[in-house]
Amino acid sequence: GNLLLFPTDLFSKELAEGMGIATYYAEKLMESIPQEEAARYGDLTFGHIMMAKVICVHLVSELGYDILFQDVDVIWYKDPLEFFHDPTSAIANFDVYFQDDGNRQERYAPYSANSGFYYIRSNQRSKLLFRTMMYSGDLIFACRSHQQILITLLAEANSLSGLRVKVLSRDEDDFPGGFHYHMRRDSYMKDFVRGKKDPYIFHMSWTLNKDDKLKFLKQMGMWYVSDECVHKKAMDILSGTSAAGGDIVSACCSAESLFTCHYKDKPSIKSCADSPPKDKYGSSFW
Repeated sequence: GNLLLFPTDLFSKELAEGMGIATYYAEKLMESIPQEEAARYGDLTFGHIMMAKVICVHLVSELGYDILFQDVDVIWYKDPLEFFHDPTSAIANFDVYFQDDGNRQERYAPYSANSGFYYIRSNQRSKLLFRTMMYSGDLIFACRSHQQILITLLAEANSLSGLRVKVLSRDEDDFPGGFHYHMRRDSYMKDFVRGKKDPYIFHMSWTLNKDDKLKFLKQMGMWYVSDECVHKKAMDILSGTSAAGGDIVSACCSAESLFTCHYKDKPSIKSCADSPPKDKYGSSFW
C-alpha cells in the first residue's frame, strides 16, 4: 500500500504494525521526541513533537514522492486523493494544498495554512520548501509552533522560487476542522450532524490537549477504539483474552463508532443536553 506511519517511539510502532500498517522508525531521528503528550498546545513538549512532522515529510519529499500528510486526528469520509488527483480540477496546477486552519491571527498570515493536513506534488520547488523547513528547527523551538514557521516559509518560497500555494478555504464545505467545530457550530456543524454536508475529511484541530480531543471525537461519533485497548502496549493487547481474532484490529477496533457524551455545549451526533458544559455559561448544541 501507499500508507506509511512515522511513529516516534517503539510503543506506537508495535501498535501500528499490529494493525497491519507499514511504519518507518529511526531511533536516532526520533529519540529526542518526548513519549508523553503535550499538556497543552504550544508548550515545550509540543514544540519537540512538531519536529517529528518536519522529519517525516522531509524524508519522503527527498525521495521524490507526492505526499498526503495528515495528523492522526483526521477522519476520512471520502478519499481526499481523488480531489487532489483530479486533472480536470480548476486548481490542479498548484504545488501544495493546505487545509485552511481558520485562525486569522497575524502570526499565521498570509495563508493561515493548517500543518496537520496537506498535499504535496513532488517537484524542485516543493523539495526546496521542506528542505528549508528541516533547516529551521531552531525557529520551531523558539516559537513552539511548526505551523507558524511553515506559513512563513510558504510565503518566502512563493516569492523566491515560485511555489504555487493553495489553501482550501474555511468558507467551503470539503475540508472542515476545529474552526468549524468551535466557531461554526450553529451553522456548519448542525448541517454536518444532520447529514447535509458531504466533506472529504474532518480534522479535530483547535483542541487544548489530547484529553479534550478524545472527548470531542467520541461525542462526534469519530472514535472506534475500545477503552480497554487505550494506553496499552501491543503485546499486552495480544496476550489478553479479548484478542480472540489474534490481532489488534479484531481486539480493539469497532466497526461502529463508540459514542459517548461529554459536553452539552460542543457539537455531537446525538443530544448531550444532560452533560455539563465545557465552557462557562455554554448553551446546549442541541
